[in-house]
Amino acid sequence: MSQEKKPRLEIKPKKFTDPSVVISIRIPRDMLQALDEAAEKTRRTRNEIISMGLEFALENFEISDE
Repeated sequence: MSQEKKPRLEIKPKKFTDPSVVISIRIPRDMLQALDEAAEKTRRTRNEIISMGLEFALENFEISDE
C-alpha cells in the first residue's frame, strides 16, 4: 500500500516586516504596462509585483568592481 503525500501549503514569513513607506519612482510607460499585465495575470496588485521583484533583486544582485 503506497502512502500518498498530503498536499501542503507552505507559507514563509515575510523577510521585510517594517512598516511600509510610500515612494515615488519614474519608469518607462512600457515597463508600467508590463507590470500591470503581470499583476492582472497573477491576480496580484502592482505593488505586490514590484515588491516581489525588488526582494528578488536584493537577494540576487552582485556589485562588481569595474
